[in-house]
Amino acid sequence: MINYLVIGIYLHQSFPQVPAWGFIATMIALVTVLNVLGIQSVSRFGNALIAAQLVFVLVFVGLAARQIMAQNSVDLLVPWQGDGSAIGMAPVLAGAAILCLSFLGFDAVSTLAEEAREPRRDIPRAIIITTIGAGLLFILLAAISQLAFPGSRFQHVDSAANEVMRRIAGPYFVSFFTASYVAGAFGSALASQASVSRILYSMGRDRVLPHRIFAGLSQRFNTPIWSILVVSLCSTLALVIDLATLASLISFGALVAFSVVNLAVIKTYLLDGKPHPFSAWMRYGSPAAIGFALTLWLWTSLSALTLQIGLGWLAAGMAYLLCLTRGLRKAVPTVQFDNSES
Repeated sequence: MINYLVIGIYLHQSFPQVPAWGFIATMIALVTVLNVLGIQSVSRFGNALIAAQLVFVLVFVGLAARQIMAQNSVDLLVPWQGDGSAIGMAPVLAGAAILCLSFLGFDAVSTLAEEAREPRRDIPRAIIITTIGAGLLFILLAAISQLAFPGSRFQHVDSAANEVMRRIAGPYFVSFFTASYVAGAFGSALASQASVSRILYSMGRDRVLPHRIFAGLSQRFNTPIWSILVVSLCSTLALVIDLATLASLISFGALVAFSVVNLAVIKTYLLDGKPHPFSAWMRYGSPAAIGFALTLWLWTSLSALTLQIGLGWLAAGMAYLLCLTRGLRKAVPTVQFDNSES
């Protein structure tokens, strides 16, 4: 959903005569058709987009460095101290709570477990390296952008990157950025819808979700057509929601997942089975407890509207689970994922 929204925002900035909702609706329709047809080259397409984005990052860093060196005086502490418009840690925590969505996807490395030589060792390391690498890249780009474009006042906050690009290298670089960004968002939307619809199909097949709706496959293309259409229908919310609210809602879901993962670590390694030595508590319990405490801290920085919608959606899910398990008197259903379906 957020991919469609940012595509609409940035393309509307480049082509103001076309409303943002027109771009959003077109992209939803295009991605839906491609997923129904079945895309076998999504991975190749994704690799090409990643290569193009890496080229853009290198060009951006070079041009931004040139812009910074051309300034008469540069305060390298500005990105870390701010411009004085926001005081204290509250604004930092509010931003961090929303930007959790930037790290979503790091766990996709786990899907390569079958191709790793020693998956129990290599996959956790790869996840940690991916997370740290992404964090360092975000810090680098944010710091350079702030040095090249000091201050925090933008004409259009949702598409502020365009103003940064224009300051650094002019309107032609803005076009390059928009093309690269839209292509990346399109590829992300294509892959996201494919993966989410397959998860919904698996849940429908195993009767976790209504079987008649979500377990349907296209006889011609062998793709989960009804699950794809459900995802597309949900994506149309991008037509009526603003970027800040949507980002906050996605981050709410991320924080819920992060909290549950930390609690699951504590339960799995410390509470299940025989008593564990103190070293196990230090090795597993302390990091998980710290992670859970930090996610709770970030929760407090989300807006009241985000918490109301997010908790309401969580309550609806819990109510559905209670109905599905007849008040938890039945075992919680599990979902089996395999590679037999497209």
